[in-house]
Amino acid sequence: MESGDTAWVLASTALVLAMVVPGLALFYGGQVRSKNVLGTMLHSLVILCLVSAIWVLFGYSLAFAPDKGGVVGGLDWVGLSGVGVDPYPKYGPTIPHQAFMLFQLMLAAFTPALIAGAFAERIRFSALLLFVALWSMFIYSPLAHWIWGGGWLGKMGVLDFAGGAVVHISSGAAGLACALALGHRRGYRTDYMAPHNLSLTLLGTGLLWFGWFGFNGGSARGANAVAIGAIVATHIAAATSALTWMVVEWMHRGKPTLLGMASGAVAGMATVTAGAGYVGPMGAVLFGLAGGALCYGAIVWKGKIGYDDALDVVGLHAVGGIIGMLATGLLASKGVNAAGADGLLFGNPAQFWTQAVAVCVTALFSFAGSYLILKMVDGLIGLRVSPEEETTGLDLSQHNERAYS
Repeated sequence: MESGDTAWVLASTALVLAMVVPGLALFYGGQVRSKNVLGTMLHSLVILCLVSAIWVLFGYSLAFAPDKGGVVGGLDWVGLSGVGVDPYPKYGPTIPHQAFMLFQLMLAAFTPALIAGAFAERIRFSALLLFVALWSMFIYSPLAHWIWGGGWLGKMGVLDFAGGAVVHISSGAAGLACALALGHRRGYRTDYMAPHNLSLTLLGTGLLWFGWFGFNGGSARGANAVAIGAIVATHIAAATSALTWMVVEWMHRGKPTLLGMASGAVAGMATVTAGAGYVGPMGAVLFGLAGGALCYGAIVWKGKIGYDDALDVVGLHAVGGIIGMLATGLLASKGVNAAGADGLLFGNPAQFWTQAVAVCVTALFSFAGSYLILKMVDGLIGLRVSPEEETTGLDLSQHNERAYS
């Protein structure tokens, strides 16, 4: 065990916690209407707590316990049995096994918290709880195992440094399923639905940016050169993407916006997550350019298609994750990370196609599985609040609270 590596992983764990609460809570809360802000923020908090319980009981074992046929982890670590403070060499020879487990818990909580943006302002609180519990066990844990826990995609050689597929494509595909299963918010395209407080969203953006250094840097599982490179790539991609979004929006709509730059920064970080530990600084610039331009285009396209992804989970995370996974297949270099692989532009075209397989499998599995879970939840307890409750707002109808007097 190495104290410096352990300290960095624990600090990164705390940084990712701050991404969920209050980071994502503020980022999402500022974008909804004032009658829904507390309910939207509460989604992040309750998902953190619920996934923590599930992770301890079953989720971690299903994701990372010794492999069962390349599909799922065994039940060896149910209730964290056998998960102690001694290192588990496969997941970090210099850090305690519990430190790795806790870091992965934060990623597991952040992922469904992202999904909540797609069904904001119209989901029943009880339906949210049931959906997240089932999704965490039956979608997230198997996906994490397939790529990170010794499963079949990892054995194929898929590169996903910190969750381009496991976190972002899975949450974005699930977000699309949620938007389709729940349908439009009442008054969509007719009522005024502008964000009620972009100051909150800016605060959330700053906390997400701050925390993403731990999200990507902590995935190196030590205080080392790969962690430094991942943090550098994360910052460069975020800044480049925010500037790209600003320019594209300015050209398209005539004015730059704060929400646009905030969304651009998040798009850049989502895009670089897959490759942060495998690409150099100029590679990160390319990730940011592609993420800012293409994620903006995806949100414009959403408006033309007409599905109601309230807070752009699909455009930012599914599209960003797909771009990042494919770009990693192009730009990854063993010169940056010897434990990785070279991409197509460094003489290994097979890596691009391996990444493409992971993109397709993750998107299809998460979308289909999420839609099935949503229909099951709808049949059991109902997904949507009533029209009267939606008009009143989630804060009062679901929680009997007001954000503003």
